[in-house]
Amino acid sequence: MEIEDLYNSIIADSKVDSEEVLHLKNILYQDGKIDKEEADLLFKINNACSGNDNCPEWEMFFVSAISDFLLKDDLSPGEVDENEAKWLIESIGSDGQVDKLEKRLLNELNSNAKSIPNNLKSFIQSNL
Repeated sequence: MEIEDLYNSIIADSKVDSEEVLHLKNILYQDGKIDKEEADLLFKINNACSGNDNCPEWEMFFVSAISDFLLKDDLSPGEVDENEAKWLIESIGSDGQVDKLEKRLLNELNSNAKSIPNNLKSFIQSNL
């Protein structure tokens, strides 16, 4: 299954099921890592499906994949750098709300990152 077909399938019913999570994992981790385009896609999916009856695997996958994108990169491993913080704040704010899953992501990053820029620390404090 191609990523565009999978995306369209998810968006069609505005929820993510466990089979779709499995396909997302296989496609997005094909090269062993999540890149910015893939992370953007995951936020688009989350924004479209936020508050709906998504499977528990989606929550785990979303938090894990975005954390991997931010913390397992070559430029700032284990840290959220300034550019990543700016991207994350914009991505979370793009739909005008901070949903339960995005809060879980912020909590995860706050707990696991070796360092977080001040703008992201403030954003986390004001949204948790």
